[in-house]
Amino acid sequence: MSLMISVSLHPYTLKRNCKTSCHFSLFSAFTVRGPAAPLVAPLGSSVVLLCYVDELLVMEDLKVEWSRTDSGTLVHLYQDGESRPEVQQQDYHDRAHFFTDQIQHGNFSLRLDNLRAEDEGRYTCRVYSQQDSGETVVRIKHERLLVSGSDRSVSAYDGEDVTLSCSVDSHITPEHIEEVSWIRTDGDIMVLLYQNNETFSDSTDEQYRDRVEFFTAEIPKGNFSLRLKSVRTEDKGVYMCHVFAGGLSANATVVMEQLGFSSWHIAVLFFCFAAGSGAVLLLCSLIYYRSKNTDTSSIIWTLQVSLIFCPNICMFLAFMFWGFTEGSLHEAVTCCALYILRPVMLMWALHYLKYLQGILEFKVFFFFFKRSVNAYCWQHVKA
Repeated sequence: MSLMISVSLHPYTLKRNCKTSCHFSLFSAFTVRGPAAPLVAPLGSSVVLLCYVDELLVMEDLKVEWSRTDSGTLVHLYQDGESRPEVQQQDYHDRAHFFTDQIQHGNFSLRLDNLRAEDEGRYTCRVYSQQDSGETVVRIKHERLLVSGSDRSVSAYDGEDVTLSCSVDSHITPEHIEEVSWIRTDGDIMVLLYQNNETFSDSTDEQYRDRVEFFTAEIPKGNFSLRLKSVRTEDKGVYMCHVFAGGLSANATVVMEQLGFSSWHIAVLFFCFAAGSGAVLLLCSLIYYRSKNTDTSSIIWTLQVSLIFCPNICMFLAFMFWGFTEGSLHEAVTCCALYILRPVMLMWALHYLKYLQGILEFKVFFFFFKRSVNAYCWQHVKA
């Protein structure tokens, strides 16, 4: 059992339906085709925006319209069997051309010459033939690789974290960028390498090991800025962000200027100054009280103990803070141990001071006596 339904439409109704529905190709008798991927071309070159149909169309009442998808600006028009350059937007005059001899074969492609940066975007090719129509959208991307850094030099206190800016603008998506390398130019030092969607920390120079990183969440946005942690005095210099993509390369530089003193460094300077000035002041006081005829043994003892402990404790604290700022752990531990052991050894040696003093005087006398004898003998040998 079969059921047949016959529907007849008034010509005006059919025409009205076509006008309102042809966008969806529901009533279209032909399909307009274009490129599946965006067109990429360098600035100043020519690019062909493909637009064609598989079957031949009736040339009578054929109309082809190229326009900007976003703004509706008319790029070019073919109507009444000829191109209509007089109606196209002025920016495309003498730059947009049909392949006129190919239109009868169903090729409605457009050649756009002298590609400009503002030409980037989407273009719609609409084809009207009798009561049918169809369209396709073509996207243009101009070939570019722009790398920008910071306009100003970067400065920071020692021990702080700092960000070195590097932003990439390209027709190539960030996940297809082949390589981004941060290099310190004055020493050709590899700071950090990003290659094939992976960060290679092993290639980082020892000076920057475990102190540099990318902002991983920002990479898909083309942000390859570098975070440098715990800045040191020797980090001062010129840094280059070098990008390779699609056979193109570009770079940007960031300058890290003279670094200021952090609170840690100020503490180091303070304790060093306190150790030096304190030692001089205590020594002068000790000499003064020893020269007095009055009984000042308790004051002298206090000054001697202070001279032993105070400068060494100040230097111990100075090297401890220096270890925090510069990260030289072994040197800091060694120096701190020295300045702790020194007062302990001096206090231990106080009991033997008079005995040692006699030995030292004898050794000094023997040294100069031996030198005098050797000099006398040498003169007689030469004679």
